[in-house]
Amino acid sequence: MAHHHGMRKKSRGKLSRTVRAKGKSSVVRAIQEFETGAMVHVIIDPSIHKGMPHPRFHGKTGEVVGTRGRAFVLKVTDGNASKTLITLPEHLTAQK
Repeated sequence: MAHHHGMRKKSRGKLSRTVRAKGKSSVVRAIQEFETGAMVHVIIDPSIHKGMPHPRFHGKTGEVVGTRGRAFVLKVTDGNASKTLITLPEHLTAQK
């Protein structure tokens, strides 16, 4: 077998939903808004492929820096480096 280096490799558990959570996503998640400077959690919704960040950022917390169309620009720390993510609101949750 050839080696596969796709974005969803080694993410069977991370990018799957429980039996009761399967199905269509809520519309409320798609229209949620965040202010610039707000802290948000990156929780990937595997049923929506568009605007999905890399699975390495699943569970990370970042700061909203700006917007690009309907997507949000986040600043997330990955080890000692600061990374910029552009992701749709379906994959974000407000930090409490």
